[in-house]
Amino acid sequence: METQGQMMTETVTAEQMRALERAAMDSGSVTGLELMERAGQGVAEAIKAHWPDTRRAVVLCGPGNNGGDGFVVARLLADSGWEVEALFHGEADRLPPDARTNHDRWAATGAVGPLTLGVVKQAGEPDVWVDAIFGIGLSRRPTGELERVLSHLAGHGGDRMTLQPKLVAVDVPSGLDADTGEIPGKGAGEWAPPCPFCALTVTFHRAKPGHLRGEGPEHCGKLIVKDIGL
Repeated sequence: METQGQMMTETVTAEQMRALERAAMDSGSVTGLELMERAGQGVAEAIKAHWPDTRRAVVLCGPGNNGGDGFVVARLLADSGWEVEALFHGEADRLPPDARTNHDRWAATGAVGPLTLGVVKQAGEPDVWVDAIFGIGLSRRPTGELERVLSHLAGHGGDRMTLQPKLVAVDVPSGLDADTGEIPGKGAGEWAPPCPFCALTVTFHRAKPGHLRGEGPEHCGKLIVKDIGL
């Protein structure tokens, strides 16, 4: 695993990261919406720098703030002239407020499709897949449609398997525990557990322990740490 930017031996857990963000927002120095914009900008910048000649992305957005980051990435890539498709799992009116704002900003100019296995397969082979489904918030195995989507990406779209599409994780590859580096609920000998093998992972402020432990290095690929002003 390669690292870049602010990567240090110091890490922060998922809970410590949430506490840092809350403290910054409570102090009035930054809003949650500003932090989300900075995170999305960091990911978009990393994608364009890593693959300067690519122009088509499919962004997979989950039902929480990681999905909100994904909608920022989609908007910024589209503003740069990329062809972007955004797929979303959940209901817009149940998103956290900042994520809902960014969902609506994207939806004002671009379509929001359903994040299902069938639609992911129909998307073909974009230049870049952006995994903004769970981020640091996951501590158990995904279920239902998202388990099927992530297992498909791990088995068919993972760089370790086929080297075809490029996978980029926002914060942490979905399905990986950000603190332990383990894949919750992974079965012995399971060929494609629900966690993609990413070419690039872009995280914020500091690396998380799971990037460096257990199965984290194999699933994260190149790790880039972006400063978001905390």
